[in-house]
Amino acid sequence: MTEQPSPKPELDEAALAFAEQVFESARTGDAQRLADLLGRGLPANIRNHNGDSLLMLTSYHGHLDASRVLLENGGDPQLRNDKGQSPLAGAAFKGNLEMTRLLLDHGADVDSASADGKTALMMAAMFNRDRIVELLLARGADPSRADLNGVTALTAAQSMGAQDTPHLLTEALAGCK
Repeated sequence: MTEQPSPKPELDEAALAFAEQVFESARTGDAQRLADLLGRGLPANIRNHNGDSLLMLTSYHGHLDASRVLLENGGDPQLRNDKGQSPLAGAAFKGNLEMTRLLLDHGADVDSASADGKTALMMAAMFNRDRIVELLLARGADPSRADLNGVTALTAAQSMGAQDTPHLLTEALAGCK
């Protein structure tokens, strides 16, 4: 006889309201509130219904102080959401150089890829985030890496009409040979 898995407990209205307030604190970058909650035992890596961690939300919305608080309290820079997106890829997509640096400084894998093989370098290159491309390359990003469709950062940048990043990637690829 096989045991049936026990059902997940239902959260009451107060718990759901509290959870929404916690995630709103992340979206709005309330570093002080997050620090207080973490100090009281809130897990740094909780996720919402989309699999977004608190760090995913703070980093995507550009809140450096709140992201730093989470990272210093065990927030995982590699924790992906349900779409396979990482905080580093989100920061690269948004064009936030300081957030990208913060995440790398706290252990984000520069070449980590989503399920489709896209890396932060590819995201930055596509959207002509030249300073982020420079940073990622300086931190060891592989310019020759391709996604599952064989698209590299250079071909992605070219296909999107990026003006500056193709030159940076061409130079990086020439340096690899």
